[in-house]
Parts: sequence; C-alpha cells; structure tokens
Amino acid sequence: MTPLTPLAPARIETVLFSAARIRERVDEVAIDIAADFGDDCRIVAILKGSFVFVADLIRQLSGRGLHPVVDFIGISSYGAETVSCGAATLQGQLSLPVQGRRILLIDDILDTGVTLQAATRLLLDNGASEVRTCVLLDKPARRIVPIRADFVGFTIDNVFVVGYGLDYDNRYRHLPYLATLTVPAP
Repeated sequence: MTPLTPLAPARIETVLFSAARIRERVDEVAIDIAADFGDDCRIVAILKGSFVFVADLIRQLSGRGLHPVVDFIGISSYGAETVSCGAATLQGQLSLPVQGRRILLIDDILDTGVTLQAATRLLLDNGASEVRTCVLLDKPARRIVPIRADFVGFTIDNVFVVGYGLDYDNRYRHLPYLATLTVPAP
C-alpha cells in the first residue's frame, strides 16, 4: 500500500450541513426519486466521493418499497487537486447492462459538469434509454458545460467541500457532515 503523500496544511473552516440535516435532505431526495422511478430503479454511482450518499440514499429508497439495482463506475476530474482539471478520466467499467433501461446516475458533486456529462454520455452510448442525474451537491458557479442535475441535495457556493464521502487527496471522507476546507496556496 502506498503511503499518503504529505499535504499542505488544510483546515476545516465551516460546517455547511450537519449530519442530521444531510439525513433529512437525503430522505427528501429519496421521496422525489421514488415518485419518478417507481419500482424500476437502476442506479449507476460514480466513485469514490458518492459512496456514502449512495449507501444512505438506497436505504431510504428501500424504505419506500424500491429495490434498486446498483452499479459503480470510476470517473475523476480532480485527482489530488481542489479544482477540476477539466477532463474526465474513466477508471472502471460497468458490470451490469444498461441497454434499454432508465438509469439514475449519482455523483457527489456537480461542479464543472465534465464528469457528469461524460458519465451520462457513457451510459447513453451503452444503450440506456434515459439517464436521470442525482447529485449531493450542486456548485453552479463552476459550470463549464451545460448540464443540470434532475435531483439535487444541496446547492452551494464556489467553496471546496469535504466530508460525507467527499475528500481532499483521499482524506476527510469519514466526516459525518459537509464542511468547507481551506488549503493555503503553495
């Protein structure tokens, strides 16, 4: 196992959303998704940042009588940076067929839009009949491609956020809340 690289000192600035508020909002999003998808809910989640959100969301969907089928794909546009590099890199393959299916594509954050657009295109190119999108966080100030999510947990300003699965160079994913992180310039 490769040790983590040393990072510039970073500090949590502000808790944006508490664990309780996140639970409440995930429940609200699940209600909307259940109404839209009914009993046939096939989910493709983008790793790594969405894994906590997806786990909580599918439990909420299950509590509403849905039994989602879940697949994962890795696509990244951040690496070890706090801003998107502007290009999406595919890091995995779909393991379940999407041909002719309505898909709910889930990501942690809609920032530039590059990742969500690339993943949507991948699903459509693989024969999905429709792709609906769901993100925990929407950061419209950073958008460089014309895309909007169908389901949004929270809309945020142009700040770097960690916690609840979101990271800075693979750190801070474990936090049960969402907070801003400040990384001093080198």
